[in-house]
Amino acid sequence: MGQIEILAPAGGFPSVEAAVRCGADAVYLGAKVLNARRNAANFDDLSLEETVKYCHERDVRVHLTLNTLMYDSEISQAVQVIEQACRADVDAVIVQDMGVVSLLQQICPQLPLHASTQMAVHNLEGALQMQQMGFQRVVLAREMSREEIARVVNGCDIETEIFVHGALCMCVSGQCYLSSMIGERSGNRGLCAQPCRLPHKVGAPGKPAGDSYCLSLKDLSLIERMEELKGLGITSLKIEGRMKRPEYVAAAVSACVQAREGEIPDISRLRAVFSRSGFTDGYFAGKLGREMFGIRQKEDVVSAQGVLGELASLYRKEAQRVPVAFRFTLRPDVPAQLRCEDHRGNVVTVSGDLPQKAINRPTDAQTVEKSLAKTGSTPYFPESIHCDLAPGLMLPVSALNALRREALEQLGERRGMLHHYQIQQLAQPVDVFPKHLDYRYPELRARFHTIEGLTQDMVDSLEMAILPLESIFNSFHNPLLKEENLDKIAVEIPRMIFHNPPQIAQMLEQVYRFGIRKAVVHNIGAVYMARKIGFFLIGGWGLNVANTLALEKYRELGLSETELSFELSVGRIRQLGDKLPYGVVSYGHLPLMITRNCPVKNAMGCAKCGKKFRTVTDRKGVDFFVDCQNGCSQLFNGVPLYLADRMEEFQGIRFQTLYFTRETPQQIRRIIEAYRHRYGRGEAGFSEKEFTRGLYYRNVL
Repeated sequence: MGQIEILAPAGGFPSVEAAVRCGADAVYLGAKVLNARRNAANFDDLSLEETVKYCHERDVRVHLTLNTLMYDSEISQAVQVIEQACRADVDAVIVQDMGVVSLLQQICPQLPLHASTQMAVHNLEGALQMQQMGFQRVVLAREMSREEIARVVNGCDIETEIFVHGALCMCVSGQCYLSSMIGERSGNRGLCAQPCRLPHKVGAPGKPAGDSYCLSLKDLSLIERMEELKGLGITSLKIEGRMKRPEYVAAAVSACVQAREGEIPDISRLRAVFSRSGFTDGYFAGKLGREMFGIRQKEDVVSAQGVLGELASLYRKEAQRVPVAFRFTLRPDVPAQLRCEDHRGNVVTVSGDLPQKAINRPTDAQTVEKSLAKTGSTPYFPESIHCDLAPGLMLPVSALNALRREALEQLGERRGMLHHYQIQQLAQPVDVFPKHLDYRYPELRARFHTIEGLTQDMVDSLEMAILPLESIFNSFHNPLLKEENLDKIAVEIPRMIFHNPPQIAQMLEQVYRFGIRKAVVHNIGAVYMARKIGFFLIGGWGLNVANTLALEKYRELGLSETELSFELSVGRIRQLGDKLPYGVVSYGHLPLMITRNCPVKNAMGCAKCGKKFRTVTDRKGVDFFVDCQNGCSQLFNGVPLYLADRMEEFQGIRFQTLYFTRETPQQIRRIIEAYRHRYGRGEAGFSEKEFTRGLYYRNVL
């Protein structure tokens, strides 16, 4: 393995310059659409092509982000961006959406794919699934510990990339719906409003949070642990910050380069340019808790002003980072000739004027070397200069300089393009998806928090009852799990499996042997795990299926049906083709976040909490509640989604899922009956302020 890569963010060209001139090996940036930082300046068709040429000339790779969810109405737009990426000659594309993956593999199968952190790959099983799908690299979840990262690196051949510095979301990337629920701005669509940075408080229902910030983490920094990172065998170290200024990029890249070269990085300067009460390495070190939390304070803002000028000076001048070999030949009656070769094997030869007979001072090697060494305004430096000079000849220094400039310009043009991808035409239109299946009123399913909330009459009234893995595993003796019920029972695999994938796999194998054959999977790692065992696979809403091509891709991966993302509107659901039978979550307190650092634990400890659905309240006095599963905490909306009286509008979908959490058995029974008979909210016991229609009738941007 070669030197570990330093990958820098670029929201605009000034940040590209800062990254390249400070020593980054690669940059990642977005087009104008379909990238997770849509509010950055980003790059249009022409500027992307020029940027790639600029980077390639300087031995810097360019990774294009196409890492948001795509709607069917955006498929033609995605095709244009993919073709743009091929023409621009980018080195890789970072993706989240399986529909975008499908397009990329059809249009340009040789273009390397990187699995975005938005895919929430957080274990070896997920990485192996990406490897099987043809991905070259996986960007691992930021919440992973050193040991968990090592398990991935040592267990598969796919390249691995981790975040080494920058902002930490409270929620696992790709699994946050808080911004879309509050303001219709989706983090999965590149428009997160960062509501987690606002005040939230634990344990004070209905009371505004005041100055408590229990959902705001400090920024990550692992730069001082560079030797450990290199020892793990990671391919790439990624700096977060496409929305930040070029000075921030310069500071972060410079610190990473210093650390990689064994020097002491300037962390104080890095903290001055941007931090939230300092930095944390808590996830990597496996030390979670209150010390990981912080906010942007006045002193953090003020400190930046003192270092911006110094940081700007780091990238003011061109960095000479590309070695070249010059060979200059001067012969009588033959135009002067300069040959220039780089380490990639690119060779250019340029010819100049005829040499003159020297009257006083002939051109010597020292004169040639002095002229050819003047590469300061270019990215090149002479690694070697060889002179083949006939005696008694003279060439003006101005002519030597002209040869040097012309040779380096031609070399730069040749270095600017690397791949020359072939663009394939799609075999069929990508924006017309006829429906072939005719579903009437959606079948009724329900997900239960524990088996204690389930009764035999509920099993009888439902097409399927879904129970968490732990609940089933600990209840094989329960009379509800009798043989005649097993065909109606599905196991829900935990959304996140950080610390114990082998144990979860063993539990699933025992559940399968017990006779349960259906599994609900919310993550790509769970897909790999459950398919290997032999389960009938049902996609969960956590897979973020938002378009017809994603449905088709998940069918190819072995899913038999799936829930759709609950960020989709009814109108967008109606436009989907039925490449795979699909359903919706139609009732429940929707899970808006999943985090590895529990806000309730930090406030009162696990013993005092007792897993009692503790309350988190925002700055306006709006309540949410928290529950834990398999080492992670989920933040749920305080009021439930209710659609029993609107399900006629969802005709054409295969099924609907009622998502039960803290409801009592009596409430569960009443809600099931309401959905069976399509009651209005009043008949189901909900007043006007006690429910939501979710995002099905809103326009998530």
